[in-house]
Order: sequence, then C-alpha cells, then structure tokens
Amino acid sequence: MPGRWWRSLRVRFEPPPIADSLWRRALAGCPLARRLDPERQARLRQLATVFLARKNFHALAGAVLDDYWRLLIAMQACLPALQQGAASLRGWREILIYPGEFKVRRSHHDDRAGLVTDGDEVRVGEAWERGPLVLSLADVQLDLEQPWDGYNVVVHEMAHKLDMLDGPPDGVPPLVQIPRRRWIEQFQLAYDRLVNTPPDGHTSPIDHYATESASEYFAVVSELHYSQPALLREAEPAIADLLEAFYGRSPAEGCEPPGFRRSR
Repeated sequence: MPGRWWRSLRVRFEPPPIADSLWRRALAGCPLARRLDPERQARLRQLATVFLARKNFHALAGAVLDDYWRLLIAMQACLPALQQGAASLRGWREILIYPGEFKVRRSHHDDRAGLVTDGDEVRVGEAWERGPLVLSLADVQLDLEQPWDGYNVVVHEMAHKLDMLDGPPDGVPPLVQIPRRRWIEQFQLAYDRLVNTPPDGHTSPIDHYATESASEYFAVVSELHYSQPALLREAEPAIADLLEAFYGRSPAEGCEPPGFRRSR
C-alpha cells in the first residue's frame, strides 16, 4: 500500500486529469480527434493531459482563451505527436495566441546586391526552434470548421516542432522505424518536382508555398496527411506512405471532399 509520501509525490508530478465533460465537449468540436478509433482517442487524451501540464498558454492582443480552447489546441498539437509519444513534446514550453493574423519582423539578405533589408511579414502561425509556438486563434477555429480543406495551422507548426527536435529545420524529423536515407531521397525527389512546376501552371494539391524550403514542404504535406490524404496519395504516393508510417493512419481517410482547397 503506497504511503502518504508516495501519494503526495504523485499529486505533485502527475498532471491533473481532463474532466470528462470537457473532454467530450472538445472531442465533439474537433473532427480530426473525433474520427480516431477509441484506442487512439484514449492515447490522445493522455498526451493532451501531458501537453496542458507542460505548456504555458499566453493570450495576446486581446485574444480570449478558456479551458475549452486550450484543450482544442492541445488536441490538434498532439495529433502529429501521437505516434512519437510525450518525448516529442520536449524542448519548448510557451504557446502564444493572437486573435488573428500577426506580424513578424524579418531580415532579407540579397546575396547578389549584398544588402540586408528588414520588413514585416503577416503570419497565421510560427514555430521557433526551442522557442514558442505562435498561432492565430481565428485560423485555429477555421480549421476546426473546415477540417478537410487541406490546411491546419496547428498541424503545420507542430510538424516544424517535430522537425526541430534534432536541430535546425531541414524537413527530416527524428526517425525511428523509417530508414533516414529513404526519407531524404523520396522527399528530395518530391520537393524537386514541385519546385520545377511553374506557379502559373500549378495543379498539384501541394500548395506552392511548400517550395520555400524542405522544412516547409514537410509541414505542408503534413497538413494534407491530416486533411486531404487521398489527394496527397494521388499526387505523391511515396510521400503519403512515409507520412502514414511516421504519423499513423490519417483520421481524414474517406472524409475529405475531392479537389477542394481553401486559399492560403
């Protein structure tokens, strides 16, 4: 029989459970989580409990957060980490929530002219290496309302977080059962195919924004895995196979309307 000391230690280090009523409400509001089988739903609930205990949410610029919205964000953030486990949540603690789009200051270096210029970029999400996850609450809500449209800002930024577990983002997250060489070769081939497609002749379901970098390509196709896996498999079957091996079977299988994509 555990003594009082052991019970007090468990209370201190075990995260508080998610109330049943809150979990049921959030599950009803998150189509991706709702379509998981019972076993994966149970694991998602456990992982979301850990996530909420480890991460600090900060509502900025008038954004309003309550336990329901924190849980909805945690559930979507934990979906890409579900197969990797709680260890994949390491290395960062803060989540910054804006009510809508936000601006970030960026420096651009022109190699030919040798000039550096600063400017503002409008974002709906951002992930910093060993830093915060930054999200637009309006876009999180839109993704919940339109789950099969090819986009999910939380999944996109969490893909970056997984990518950065072993260093700067390069489109290659830590791999356990997937051969690293196979991943790099297949992603490079797919990335090159997209880069070599002119934007005005773009017909791929993979948003041309993915050509920004190998890291952005991984994040964009991760969104498709969770929202339009059939279109991803049609366009890049090898990438679809690798993402299914990495993330597990998509909860969107059989749900996404063919060919529909929201404008980025």
